[in-house]
Amino acid sequence: MPQPLSHLVHDRAGSGEPVVLIHGIGHRREAWAPVFDRLAERFDVIALDLAGFGDSAPYPRGTTYDMENACRDLVANFERWGVERPHVVGNSLGGALALELGARGLVSSVTALSPAGFFGPINRFQALAPLAIMRAFSQAPDVVLRALSERAFGRLLIGGLLYGNPGRMNAEATYGDALALKRARGFEAAARAGITYSFDSPVEVPTTIAWGTKDRLLPYAQASIARLRLPNAHHVPLVGAGHVPMIDAPERIIALIAETVAEASSAASHVA
Repeated sequence: MPQPLSHLVHDRAGSGEPVVLIHGIGHRREAWAPVFDRLAERFDVIALDLAGFGDSAPYPRGTTYDMENACRDLVANFERWGVERPHVVGNSLGGALALELGARGLVSSVTALSPAGFFGPINRFQALAPLAIMRAFSQAPDVVLRALSERAFGRLLIGGLLYGNPGRMNAEATYGDALALKRARGFEAAARAGITYSFDSPVEVPTTIAWGTKDRLLPYAQASIARLRLPNAHHVPLVGAGHVPMIDAPERIIALIAETVAEASSAASHVA
């Protein structure tokens, strides 16, 4: 068994087909809280913290935050958990990772929510600049972040770029997200890798790409690039949802994951 670069902290619940949930840059496994318990009613669900984010240790010194290392690390952790070719669901950076795993034939299906890697010539920097501002803002003292999280306008400041409706976030979740971004030791390395990253590989496993029409970090226009590059995937607009659509449209996300898993399971049964 290959050794992981980082032992990824994760939450696991339920039984059935394995479904792995992968968050975006600067976020944490709790991003999936709005859908985790419901998914666990049907699947063996694993929500993980990527290396250098949430509670997971960063990569060893000198290890590059690139897609090859990230995929190798994820698969090594899958093996540690006794999971083979799971269904993967990813948001933003996590969506790009899910697609990379799918392109390598390492997973059974892919559900990608506003995935990175479909930038136009300008909006790559339109995404990275707000992320850098959010990262800088998160360095405020914890007491300030706590106070802002307890007020509606503060939740808008902290989560306004991430959600179509930041008002759905409560104080504890907002504060936790702010601390996760503040303490993300892998942020700068992952962001640097994203400057030149582009996804343009065929994915043969069943794939769904869903995009929030109110995404302010990776605008919905990028969905048209994804359609051109992955014409065989299912492309779904999430009307009114933002960049992290689990908070805006949890029922729709649950349904899309279930449909993609069912498609993969049906295809596998026909092959068998």
